Amino acid sequence: MIETPYLLFLGDAPDGLAAKVAQGIKDWRPENCVGQFRLEGCKADLGLQDMTLAEAKAAGAKTLVIGVANRGGKISQTWKKVLVEALEEGFDLASGLHNLLRNEEDLAAVAKATGRTLHDVRIPSVQYPIANGEKRTGKRLLAVGTDCSVGKMYTALAMDACMREKGMKSTFRATGQTGILITGDGVPLDAVIADFMAGSIEYLTPDNDPDHWDIIEGQGSLFHVSYSGVTLALVHGGQPDALVLCHEPTRTHMRGLPGYKLPTLEAVRDTALALAKVGNPDCKVVGVSINTQHMGDEEAKAYCAEVEESLGLPCVDPYRHGADRLVEALAAV
Repeated sequence: MIETPYLLFLGDAPDGLAAKVAQGIKDWRPENCVGQFRLEGCKADLGLQDMTLAEAKAAGAKTLVIGVANRGGKISQTWKKVLVEALEEGFDLASGLHNLLRNEEDLAAVAKATGRTLHDVRIPSVQYPIANGEKRTGKRLLAVGTDCSVGKMYTALAMDACMREKGMKSTFRATGQTGILITGDGVPLDAVIADFMAGSIEYLTPDNDPDHWDIIEGQGSLFHVSYSGVTLALVHGGQPDALVLCHEPTRTHMRGLPGYKLPTLEAVRDTALALAKVGNPDCKVVGVSINTQHMGDEEAKAYCAEVEESLGLPCVDPYRHGADRLVEALAAV
């Protein structure tokens, strides 16, 4: 287990979205966050206290978590001095990057010498089966998006929390490094060998009570040429009974792909539903989640109302406005 509380390392993140791992931990497990550590030029700010390693250690922090999700998931050489010093100061290190801590010879050597632990949460801990497509008991919801980083995890977490508050049977199923760091369990889907991705989601969402919902964290987008494969594995392996569409309306292009515009919500609805029906012919789209973080209150309400009228589905920002209406739509499935 990764020891808490955390000092969240933001490195030299160029914007807030690049620090989405740290932001997610701060938003959903604030009690585990002592402060943040930023390098010169960092453009991300979680609103936590900036701390040195010594200050964080004195405040009780036990693990330095790399809270940056850069393109390609690499450990930057500019971070190395801090990471080495953290180990020497008595911190464990935790990372969800593709570039593994344990494969960095200098970090591995210092960790061994200091008796500290390197946690690579993107390493699958199970030998997953190949998907068999057999119907499982219980119910499942999957968040699908117009792009990467549009709020699929936040939507799933908000719905799961709302459902449990209402006494419904619900479990959030993490499929990425941030969700795993928040909940302590899950499948690091984009690190699973391709043939076993759908099977890993079957494994993650096994047979359950008929009225139990698995709320599956979405990844990527069916329309993102870099990451569509991981999304399709979720659609087929999850065999969802319900889909929630997720969108961030202020984007001018797909994340990391300046030459690609975002698809319409209608296109995502039709494509995702058609693919979901391959594994579950009874799947339905039940609502729309809008990430309104870059919009004012009135603008956000007006946009959600416009989408709701256009698509005929309940539309809210579940983090800003609450997930009740999405949960009510789900309960009707």
